[in-house]
Amino acid sequence: MKLYETPSTPNCLRVSLFLAEKGMDIPREIIDVRAGDNLKEDFCKKSVNGLVPTLELDNGDYLCESIAICRYFEEIHPHPALFGQSHLERAQIEMWQRIIELQGIVLIAQAIRNLKQVYKDRENCIEDWGYEALLRFRKILPKIEAQLAAHQYIAGSSFSVADISTFIMLKMASKMEIEIDQQWPSIHRWQKEISQRPAFAALS
Repeated sequence: MKLYETPSTPNCLRVSLFLAEKGMDIPREIIDVRAGDNLKEDFCKKSVNGLVPTLELDNGDYLCESIAICRYFEEIHPHPALFGQSHLERAQIEMWQRIIELQGIVLIAQAIRNLKQVYKDRENCIEDWGYEALLRFRKILPKIEAQLAAHQYIAGSSFSVADISTFIMLKMASKMEIEIDQQWPSIHRWQKEISQRPAFAALS
């Protein structure tokens, strides 16, 4: 297997943290998305969405989309279980994973791309949509605060892929000067605990 990645990008970091939590490591190849390496014909033949991360399997198949890649690793290396163990736990993790993805990561990504215009050479940046996306993103923070006030982790009592995604989301939010302070005590508590896990501590 081989993982094509730009290590600093959010979705590549999500897979890297997932692998670290699993205690797995695989060969990697750097794809420079800022330089447009992911737009080249050779890479697009490997990746359906033309994005990183993309996983090359030993049989010649390819997987893209970070959560799909994480699910594959969960199947071949089920312990520790990061997508849940019981029927209910798996459903709860899936629920929170989608909430974080659709109401959090997607919106903060749109805010960053349209306001900071990091890919203005290849996409039409719409400033008004960037501000609107940022406004909508902020609505997820009270939901996360309430959940973490009642539970140790995002989806309940066990650390999961939903915690990795939430960490990634908040890391992205910091680029827009949205910091987690005492206004969000439960999120602040959770961030402190998560940052002490070996996989996350290695980032600092």
